Amino acid sequence: MFKYFISALLLANACAAHAVPFESHQTSPTAKIHYDEAKKSLDANKWKPALSSLQKAVELEPNNADIHNLLGYSYRKQGNLDKAFEHYGISLRLNPGHVGAHEYIGETYLLVKDLPNAEKHLAALESLCSKSCEQYRDLSKAIGEYKSKQ
Repeated sequence: MFKYFISALLLANACAAHAVPFESHQTSPTAKIHYDEAKKSLDANKWKPALSSLQKAVELEPNNADIHNLLGYSYRKQGNLDKAFEHYGISLRLNPGHVGAHEYIGETYLLVKDLPNAEKHLAALESLCSKSCEQYRDLSKAIGEYKSKQ
């Protein structure tokens, strides 16, 4: 009986750890201002202002996985895939369970025609948040579209 209790407790803890896919790191007030400015710019498809704000934020918080994830996204949207991979990698080193970084790096692997690595990140998403999370669905859809064009 005790073994089942411990198993249930561990499962509940794992689920709770991944309940919030973004903003998984507490940011300082100043870094948060830059981060929020970047998110507004990203929502408006203004990649350069977003990148500028995120660079300011990461100077203040170099160990923030969320900032690195959005830096990767901003670089990807500007066509700088090497820098995108660099920042997604940092994000995942800081937080291996960052579902946003898994989705975005998977999509970036598709841009360089690396389906096996995209599928590895899809598998990671399935183990982190099951097939029901938005990040899994988005990457799965992107992989499906990629395969249909091959």
